Amino acid sequence: MKAKQIAIIGGGPAGLMAAEMLSASGHAVTVYDGMPTFGRKFLLAGKSGLNITHSEDYPQFAARFGAASDRLRAALDAFTPADVRAWAAGLGTETFTGTSGRVFPTAMKASPLLRAWLKRLEAQGVTLMPRHRWTGFSGTDLTFETQNGPKTIQSDATLIALGGASWPRLGADGSWIPLLRDKGVDITGFQPANCGFDVDWSDIFQERFAGAPLKSVTTTSDAGTFPGEFVISRHGIEGSLVYAHSAALRDSLARQGHAALTVDLAPGRSLERLEKDLARQSEKASLANRLRKGAGLEGVKAALLRELASPSTLNDPALLASRIKAIPIPVIRPRPIAEAISSAGGISFDALDQNYMLKSLAGVFAAGEMLDWEAPTGGYLLTACFATGRAAAGGINDWLLGRA
Repeated sequence: MKAKQIAIIGGGPAGLMAAEMLSASGHAVTVYDGMPTFGRKFLLAGKSGLNITHSEDYPQFAARFGAASDRLRAALDAFTPADVRAWAAGLGTETFTGTSGRVFPTAMKASPLLRAWLKRLEAQGVTLMPRHRWTGFSGTDLTFETQNGPKTIQSDATLIALGGASWPRLGADGSWIPLLRDKGVDITGFQPANCGFDVDWSDIFQERFAGAPLKSVTTTSDAGTFPGEFVISRHGIEGSLVYAHSAALRDSLARQGHAALTVDLAPGRSLERLEKDLARQSEKASLANRLRKGAGLEGVKAALLRELASPSTLNDPALLASRIKAIPIPVIRPRPIAEAISSAGGISFDALDQNYMLKSLAGVFAAGEMLDWEAPTGGYLLTACFATGRAAAGGINDWLLGRA
């Protein structure tokens, strides 16, 4: 088959993965991105250790995408977490599984993987065009704003993979929304996902403990119960353990007007043992000593009890033990979407056919975080971006061959 001209708009994980697949099939692929370099959010994610996927049992992994899990399943089946690790290894990046089950590159960085990936794409003939900001359509052509002024290009098929609306300074700013809505594409408004939350801390607690990690705890919400740690921030709470609950807390706030993250400060001790150990403490002892000797709590954990529990609770061993095992942190609102790791919302799956083509725009496909799904933590997010990029590439190939 004669090589077709394919335009990919967006140089993040979904767009680059599609470019890899389509160029390997012999197509002439050009990737356009509005930023000066490619994969900027991917690089940011790798600054603290690139969580590239997760090692949990695959059926459980595939169910982590909420209401979109069924719609994403075919794409994930075709590019599983094991496939992600094999793909990374093929680019010279070995991976390991952390204690939480999350999978990281051994080098704990995104930059070596991205450099090797871009080198492979260029070797396959992919043309990379930075500083090309997509501005919409002119008939069936694509229009861009470039350093040299407006530009119009033609393509046989187009993939749009422009991300959601988190970290807009890295390029994913949602500016594509009106461009597609004008073409009849149904889009759900964006909300923050994998985000921190505001809490109404007292001035004293905020000043003393902002930045302090709350380690070796378990947390519970409608999302379930998870072990780990999170951080007390100046505004409230943040960290991977909070992000695991972010969708449940956000939706509860929207639905009921209130929500709380319940924390077990001593998951290694039973309620009965805590009651007995606290009851043994002298009534004349300070609260700090009673918590330290009776419950093994001090520092930020003891301060959190002081901050959120009533005086009567703190002075009653049974009530205090119950609060240690389940202290609710009332959250006020999610942090702004510009701070969120990812976003919920985007192009409705009802606006796509099974091949990820937009029903209202023949030959135009979409993939990645700009679709209406969300994931808990970065490893799930990246895997689904890779998988939908590959699935959309397959859809493009089938469409060009007349099979779709």
